[in-house]
Amino acid sequence: MEKALRELIIGGARSGKSALAEQRAAASGLEVVYLATAQALDGEMDRRIAHHRERRPAHWGLVEEPLALADALAREASPGRCLLVDCLTLWLTNLLFAGQAAAQAEAGQAVDCPILRGGLQTLAETLPTLPGHIILVSNEVGWGIVPMHPVSRLFSDEQGRLNQQVAACCEQVTLVAAGLPLALKTPPATLPD
Repeated sequence: MEKALRELIIGGARSGKSALAEQRAAASGLEVVYLATAQALDGEMDRRIAHHRERRPAHWGLVEEPLALADALAREASPGRCLLVDCLTLWLTNLLFAGQAAAQAEAGQAVDCPILRGGLQTLAETLPTLPGHIILVSNEVGWGIVPMHPVSRLFSDEQGRLNQQVAACCEQVTLVAAGLPLALKTPPATLPD
């Protein structure tokens, strides 16, 4: 029986993390389904999405899910399949703005957003249960200065917490810088089913 493998690939903007994730998905030898979290809300994002689409093999499946990521993962995961989620950063942004989190931070209020908390909790509960090979791409944003704007600070804090939660659930974690992968966590000799 095929062993489950959950993998997190993190890095800065234009570090090569998505390209590495695509290479690993292709090398898995499994059926690949790409879970896209981006939304084309402006022309620039539309061009970014088109660039990613052109890079992917045409035979890969595609699921577009900006909010209910855990549900999509649970629905699509199977032992003979590789799911590539690109990316957790955009998914988190979608959650922040779908609920009241961004507005609460902007107003200087304590953030109490069921959409945000529920999405993060459901992902943390679902991820360890998934069969197959799961590759998640996320930005590492914690190496810069503390942002001045309250929404940016909220995003930075939540992105750091999300990366920590997901890394704890994954057997393999890779940091990408300047196109070079650095293994932060490698799978044990025997993986759980």
